[in-house]
Amino acid sequence: MDADSVSLLREVLASTGWLERTRELGRALRATRSPGGLLLVGTPDDEPWHLTAHLSDEARLSGLSQLTPTLLRWSPPANAPAHLRVGLNRLRDARRGETLFVVAEEQAPVPLLERVDDARRTGATILALDGGDPSLESLAHDALAVPRLDGPLSFDGAQHLVSSAAGDIRRLGLRQRLARLVDRVSGPHVSD
Repeated sequence: MDADSVSLLREVLASTGWLERTRELGRALRATRSPGGLLLVGTPDDEPWHLTAHLSDEARLSGLSQLTPTLLRWSPPANAPAHLRVGLNRLRDARRGETLFVVAEEQAPVPLLERVDDARRTGATILALDGGDPSLESLAHDALAVPRLDGPLSFDGAQHLVSSAAGDIRRLGLRQRLARLVDRVSGPHVSD
Protein backbone atom coordinates (compact mmCIF):
# COMPACT_ATOMS: atom_id res chain seq x y z
CA MET A 1 0.00 0.00 0.00
CA ASP A 2 1.53 3.32 -1.04
CA ALA A 3 1.20 6.72 0.67
CA ASP A 4 -1.72 7.74 -1.56
CA SER A 5 -3.63 4.58 -0.66
CA VAL A 6 -3.01 5.17 3.04
CA SER A 7 -4.28 8.76 2.64
CA LEU A 8 -7.40 7.50 0.89
CA LEU A 9 -7.95 4.93 3.65
CA ARG A 10 -7.61 7.70 6.24
CA GLU A 11 -10.25 9.75 4.43
CA VAL A 12 -12.65 6.82 4.30
CA LEU A 13 -12.16 6.10 8.01
CA ALA A 14 -12.15 9.73 9.20
CA SER A 15 -15.49 9.55 11.01
CA THR A 16 -15.27 5.98 12.31
CA GLY A 17 -12.88 6.20 15.28
CA TRP A 18 -10.43 3.77 13.66
CA LEU A 19 -7.90 6.51 12.89
CA GLU A 20 -7.66 7.57 16.52
CA ARG A 21 -7.13 3.98 17.69
CA THR A 22 -4.46 3.25 15.07
CA ARG A 23 -2.72 6.54 15.97
CA GLU A 24 -2.74 5.61 19.67
CA LEU A 25 -1.17 2.24 18.93
CA GLY A 26 1.36 3.85 16.56
CA ARG A 27 2.35 6.34 19.26
CA ALA A 28 2.70 3.53 21.79
CA LEU A 29 5.23 1.84 19.46
CA ARG A 30 7.40 4.97 19.65
CA ALA A 31 7.78 4.51 23.43
CA THR A 32 10.38 1.83 22.78
CA ARG A 33 13.68 3.20 24.07
CA SER A 34 16.30 1.78 21.72
CA PRO A 35 16.82 0.37 18.22
CA GLY A 36 16.10 -3.34 18.18
CA GLY A 37 13.92 -3.05 21.29
CA LEU A 38 10.71 -3.19 19.26
CA LEU A 39 10.05 -6.93 19.03
CA LEU A 40 7.45 -8.15 16.51
CA VAL A 41 5.97 -11.61 16.68
CA GLY A 42 3.08 -13.34 15.00
CA THR A 43 1.68 -16.85 15.08
CA PRO A 44 3.56 -19.92 13.81
CA ASP A 45 1.58 -19.78 10.56
CA ASP A 46 1.66 -16.01 10.03
CA GLU A 47 4.80 -14.03 10.79
CA PRO A 48 4.39 -10.23 10.41
CA TRP A 49 6.91 -9.75 7.58
CA HIS A 50 4.94 -7.01 5.88
CA LEU A 51 4.54 -4.91 9.03
CA THR A 52 8.21 -5.43 9.88
CA ALA A 53 9.18 -3.99 6.49
CA HIS A 54 6.86 -1.01 6.90
CA LEU A 55 8.15 -0.21 10.39
CA SER A 56 11.72 -0.43 9.10
CA ASP A 57 10.84 2.09 6.40
CA GLU A 58 9.10 4.36 8.91
CA ALA A 59 12.13 4.22 11.23
CA ARG A 60 14.42 5.22 8.39
CA LEU A 61 12.19 7.95 6.97
CA SER A 62 11.23 9.52 10.30
CA GLY A 63 14.63 9.28 11.95
CA LEU A 64 13.03 7.37 14.85
CA SER A 65 15.56 4.56 15.22
CA GLN A 66 13.57 2.97 18.07
CA LEU A 67 10.99 1.94 15.45
CA THR A 68 13.54 -0.38 13.83
CA PRO A 69 11.86 -3.73 14.56
CA THR A 70 13.29 -7.09 15.43
CA LEU A 71 11.23 -9.86 13.83
CA LEU A 72 10.91 -12.87 16.15
CA ARG A 73 10.44 -16.10 14.26
CA TRP A 74 9.06 -19.43 15.41
CA SER A 75 11.51 -21.58 13.45
CA PRO A 76 14.28 -19.43 12.02
CA PRO A 77 16.59 -21.27 9.63
CA ALA A 78 20.17 -21.47 10.91
CA ASN A 79 21.54 -20.28 7.56
CA ALA A 80 19.34 -17.16 7.36
CA PRO A 81 20.91 -13.70 7.65
CA ALA A 82 21.36 -12.61 11.29
CA HIS A 83 18.33 -10.30 11.28
CA LEU A 84 16.11 -13.15 10.06
CA ARG A 85 17.21 -15.83 12.49
CA VAL A 86 16.06 -14.25 15.75
CA GLY A 87 13.89 -16.81 17.49
CA LEU A 88 11.35 -16.65 20.28
CA ASN A 89 14.14 -17.23 22.79
CA ARG A 90 14.82 -13.49 22.46
CA LEU A 91 11.74 -12.98 24.64
CA ARG A 92 13.68 -14.35 27.62
CA ASP A 93 15.81 -11.20 27.46
CA ALA A 94 12.89 -8.77 27.05
CA ARG A 95 13.10 -5.96 29.58
CA ARG A 96 11.72 -2.60 30.63
CA GLY A 97 12.02 -0.09 27.81
CA GLU A 98 11.38 -2.73 25.15
CA THR A 99 8.09 -3.34 23.41
CA LEU A 100 6.68 -6.68 22.33
CA PHE A 101 4.21 -6.10 19.50
CA VAL A 102 2.08 -9.19 18.87
CA VAL A 103 0.41 -9.22 15.45
CA ALA A 104 -2.08 -12.07 15.24
CA GLU A 105 -5.23 -12.07 13.15
CA GLU A 106 -5.93 -15.63 14.37
CA GLN A 107 -6.10 -16.76 18.01
CA ALA A 108 -2.67 -16.67 19.66
CA PRO A 109 -1.52 -20.19 20.58
CA VAL A 110 -0.93 -21.00 24.24
CA PRO A 111 2.90 -21.13 23.90
CA LEU A 112 2.86 -17.58 22.53
CA LEU A 113 0.56 -16.37 25.31
CA GLU A 114 2.91 -17.90 27.89
CA ARG A 115 5.92 -16.12 26.40
CA VAL A 116 4.00 -12.84 26.18
CA ASP A 117 3.11 -13.18 29.85
CA ASP A 118 6.77 -13.82 30.72
CA ALA A 119 7.88 -10.73 28.76
CA ARG A 120 5.27 -8.62 30.54
CA ARG A 121 6.52 -9.85 33.92
CA THR A 122 10.08 -8.78 33.07
CA GLY A 123 8.88 -5.25 32.31
CA ALA A 124 8.40 -5.20 28.53
CA THR A 125 5.46 -3.21 27.22
CA ILE A 126 3.00 -5.50 25.43
CA LEU A 127 1.03 -4.21 22.44
CA ALA A 128 -1.28 -6.26 20.26
CA LEU A 129 -2.96 -5.96 16.90
CA ASP A 130 -5.35 -8.87 16.72
CA GLY A 131 -8.56 -10.24 15.29
CA GLY A 132 -10.40 -10.16 18.62
CA ASP A 133 -8.47 -12.49 20.93
CA PRO A 134 -9.52 -11.86 24.56
CA SER A 135 -6.65 -13.94 25.98
CA LEU A 136 -4.05 -11.92 24.11
CA GLU A 137 -5.79 -8.62 24.84
CA SER A 138 -5.85 -9.39 28.57
CA LEU A 139 -2.02 -9.54 28.53
CA ALA A 140 -1.54 -6.40 26.46
CA HIS A 141 -1.00 -2.93 27.85
CA ASP A 142 -2.73 -1.66 24.71
CA ALA A 143 -4.49 -3.64 21.99
CA LEU A 144 -6.40 -2.96 18.83
CA ALA A 145 -8.84 -5.64 17.74
CA VAL A 146 -9.83 -5.66 14.07
CA PRO A 147 -12.83 -7.99 13.80
CA ARG A 148 -13.34 -9.97 10.63
CA LEU A 149 -16.43 -8.23 9.40
CA ASP A 150 -17.29 -6.58 6.15
CA GLY A 151 -16.35 -3.29 7.80
CA PRO A 152 -14.29 -0.43 6.48
CA LEU A 153 -10.97 -1.67 7.91
CA SER A 154 -9.16 -4.90 7.09
CA PHE A 155 -6.41 -6.41 9.21
CA ASP A 156 -3.88 -5.51 6.51
CA GLY A 157 -5.22 -1.94 6.36
CA ALA A 158 -4.88 -1.62 10.14
CA GLN A 159 -1.22 -2.67 9.91
CA HIS A 160 -0.57 0.05 7.34
CA LEU A 161 -2.30 2.71 9.44
CA VAL A 162 -0.45 1.72 12.63
CA SER A 163 2.97 1.70 10.96
CA SER A 164 2.26 5.01 9.26
CA ALA A 165 1.11 6.55 12.55
CA ALA A 166 4.22 5.24 14.32
CA GLY A 167 6.48 7.14 11.96
CA ASP A 168 4.36 10.28 11.79
CA ILE A 169 6.49 12.71 13.77
CA ARG A 170 4.40 15.72 12.80
CA ARG A 171 1.89 14.84 15.50
CA LEU A 172 4.42 14.78 18.33
CA GLY A 173 3.51 16.96 21.27
CA LEU A 174 5.87 19.35 23.01
CA ARG A 175 6.93 16.72 25.53
CA GLN A 176 7.83 14.18 22.83
CA ARG A 177 9.67 16.77 20.73
CA LEU A 178 11.73 17.82 23.76
CA ALA A 179 12.50 14.18 24.56
CA ARG A 180 13.75 13.64 20.98
CA LEU A 181 15.88 16.77 21.25
CA VAL A 182 17.40 15.58 24.54
CA ASP A 183 18.10 12.15 22.99
CA ARG A 184 19.86 13.75 20.02
CA VAL A 185 21.92 16.10 22.19
CA SER A 186 22.87 13.44 24.76
CA GLY A 187 23.80 10.82 22.17
CA PRO A 188 22.77 7.17 21.84
CA HIS A 189 21.59 5.09 24.80
CA VAL A 190 24.30 2.68 25.92
CA SER A 191 23.38 -0.33 28.06
CA ASP A 192 25.49 -1.27 31.05
